[in-house]
Amino acid sequence: MTEYRRFYIPKASWFFTVNLAQRKNNRLLIEQIDVLSQAFRYVETRKPFYMNAVVIMPDHLYCIWILPPDDGDYSTRWNLLKGYFSRQIDSGERISKSRQKRRERGIWQRRFWAHLIEDQEDLNRHIDYIHWNPVKHDYVKKVVDWPYSSFHHYVKQGIYSNDWGVNG
Repeated sequence: MTEYRRFYIPKASWFFTVNLAQRKNNRLLIEQIDVLSQAFRYVETRKPFYMNAVVIMPDHLYCIWILPPDDGDYSTRWNLLKGYFSRQIDSGERISKSRQKRRERGIWQRRFWAHLIEDQEDLNRHIDYIHWNPVKHDYVKKVVDWPYSSFHHYVKQGIYSNDWGVNG
């Protein structure tokens, strides 16, 4: 089995990409947005973190977390989140033999992608990427029209204007 090296740095900011196992024509994350929100709150009460930015797409999500000064373990947080969400969703998804053997659900991809945010420019670039993603995937023409995004919070704070990210 491949051994993944993860670096756990307390107080760091991390950009994450997390995907559903079966992405094609899958709208589970937005169809179950309330359950996903509960899962985030569940984890945050047990293993605190601050979510700097997020966008929930139908079949994947992007977010930036800032971890507390004394705890850099984001893997446990994702494990808790995926587990909570999976326990709330009716079964029925396709489950591979290897997942069956491990008694796993087939909702999430096992792995996730993590990128350590290096500086303010890197952070700004990733926040823009997160908020632009619904336009990039042709779900909306304007970023403001996608409801499952922290973009609206940024607009209220005056960081973005309502017309930021208008696509043609």
